[in-house]
Amino acid sequence: MQGQVFNIQRFSIHDGPGIRTSVFLKGCNLNCHWCHNPESRSLQQEIQYFPQKCQLCLKCIDVCPNGAHYFDAHGDKIYDRSRCSVSGECVEHCLHDALVFVSETMSADEVISIIMKDSDYYVNSQGGLTISGGEPLLQRDFVEEIFTETKSRGVHNALDTAANVPWAHIEHVLPVTDLVLLDIKAMQANLHKLGTGITNTRILANAEKLAGYPVDLIVRIPVIPGFNATQENMSSTANFLTNFNRLRHVELLPYHDLGVDKFTSLGRDNTLAIFETPSQDDLLELARCFIDQGIAVNID
Repeated sequence: MQGQVFNIQRFSIHDGPGIRTSVFLKGCNLNCHWCHNPESRSLQQEIQYFPQKCQLCLKCIDVCPNGAHYFDAHGDKIYDRSRCSVSGECVEHCLHDALVFVSETMSADEVISIIMKDSDYYVNSQGGLTISGGEPLLQRDFVEEIFTETKSRGVHNALDTAANVPWAHIEHVLPVTDLVLLDIKAMQANLHKLGTGITNTRILANAEKLAGYPVDLIVRIPVIPGFNATQENMSSTANFLTNFNRLRHVELLPYHDLGVDKFTSLGRDNTLAIFETPSQDDLLELARCFIDQGIAVNID
């Protein structure tokens, strides 16, 4: 089986316990305004363009079958995505990585072979594999095939999901999942829709079902000033999580602006500039909402 993989990070220490390999799959059905991986959103292949790397070798202009690359009347190099068929001739001939494919079509066996290179580190650090996205469960069967094989080899499997999928998709992979990293953005439905484009009804319903399943949970909350970084929201989240018996801890993930240039490279408008990174004092104050409910908190 094949899947669309946009990144594999070896020796990751931020996506679950221990040293891990994090596999990022393409495709997401949320539209978070603060998204730091906008290249994950579409399930389809895309091309990123980094004009600051372009050396004006003109090869993209020569090989593009649709004339998507050209100079305008002002002498500026243009990449017109409306003409682009994503055939990749320009990517193949670009020597300076100004034009790159977002993702790679990989077989499950190819991904597994990379994962298993670091199996000794997983054992020594109590780490393992994390499959993330985007929303990895949009490629549910691909996740299941990888997890089934890695679990049979003694690898600890973690699934990073926003749970905005039918419960059957989640339930399908849980028998081969050791840990769920559950992303919760906001508790109020209208606020959630404002920030992500959808309400959180299905997400919270799936979270409650996960709480009754014999799988460990870590809840991850992006802290976005001007959106969810309020005492009210964090207290509501803490109340919601009070009876999650297999909850290891909550992780507060401060907003960062590393996705801004990615939006530009994909030819999309970005709204990330409206947010600021929360201070350490702000994070500690929000963490009290969980500590007061007896819930352990990590601040990334």
